[in-house]
Parts: sequence; structure tokens; C-alpha cells
Amino acid sequence: MNKEQMLSSLETAIVSGKKEDSKKLAMEALQNGIKPLEAIDSGLIKGMMVVGEKYAAHTIFLPQVLLAADAMYGALDVLLPHIPKEAAAKRVNLVIGVVEGDVHDIGKNIVKTMFTAAGFNVHDIGKDQPADAFAKAIRESEAQVLAMSTLMTPTMDSMKAAVDATVEEGLRKQVKIIIGGAPTSQEFADEIGADMHAVNAQDAVAKVKAAI
Repeated sequence: MNKEQMLSSLETAIVSGKKEDSKKLAMEALQNGIKPLEAIDSGLIKGMMVVGEKYAAHTIFLPQVLLAADAMYGALDVLLPHIPKEAAAKRVNLVIGVVEGDVHDIGKNIVKTMFTAAGFNVHDIGKDQPADAFAKAIRESEAQVLAMSTLMTPTMDSMKAAVDATVEEGLRKQVKIIIGGAPTSQEFADEIGADMHAVNAQDAVAKVKAAI
């Protein structure tokens, strides 16, 4: 296989959710002199973008998305150790989590996958997280981005509490804050002092990339 065929095969392995194939192809890409970042950008990210489009169009469903994510993480495990230190240092740190009172994390996991595929260092603090947990994670990871989600109207106040915590802890100026989830909107983001609102994972990645 030439380089284009190899990258195309890697993309297909991600879309098909074939983890063993993706790991094997990632190894072969390295052995054939393809740079790890190129394999990630032109193989894994392209594959996850296709998955995101298919999911948004309801032509595939959550089980297929999770299989694709698993295949992507398998390939990333092979490729990430080979990224030059200087390039790794330029990757943006991002904290993601579901706010206090909400245990729904499927959407958060899809967004996490897309940010990882897009080259961010993602620090996932999980679901049902109090405001101070977000502030602590930002400080510890030196994050430049905070992403929060909720699927329930009663827990929208927890988003404001988390934004307020970043202000109180003197961290607000260092992070761009993006929110998402069914009851949220750009108007609500403005109201609580967040920067952005995203309607889906691809929208989130595009907006954060534009903002930083």
C-alpha cells in the first residue's frame, strides 16, 4: 500500500469500528515512515468526522459510535508515544465533565472522543461533578479549555456554579468555556458567563479550535 491507501485504510478501520485493524494499520503506518501526527490527522480524525456526520444524520447509532471510538483509542495508543515531544507540548489541555446532579454521560463521551481525535489532551473528570472539581482539574492540568454538559434542566444551575468557581479561583481568564446538552443554548452560555455553546461534538471541536 502507498501512503494514501494506508491512511484511507486507517480511516475505514475507524469508521467500521475495527480496533485490531486500526492498531495494526497504525503500526504499519509508522513502519512505513508516516508521521504519527499525519496518521492521526489524515486517518483517525477523518474517520471520526465521518462517524460524527453519520451519527448526526441518524444513519448510525450509539453502539457504532462507541466501536469507532474504541478503534480510534486503540490506534492512538500506538501512535501517541511516537509524537515528538515538542509537538506534544503544543497540544491544548482540555477539561471535560458532566455537572453536579446529572449522571448522563453518553454525549460527553462522544464529545471527548472527538476532541481527542482532534489532538487535544483531554482530562475527563466524569459525571455528577461539583463546581470545585472543575476548578481543581483546570488548575492541575493547566487547561486552556473547559467543556461541560448537562441533559437536565434542574442541573443547569450547576453549570453557573462551575463557571463561578473558575472566577473565584482566579482561573477564568486562562480558559475558554464551552457548554452543551439538550436544555442549553448560546443565550444560556452568555447568561452564566461561558464563552460558547455547541449543538453537537463536531460543532464543539470547530468552535473551540476557532476560539483558541
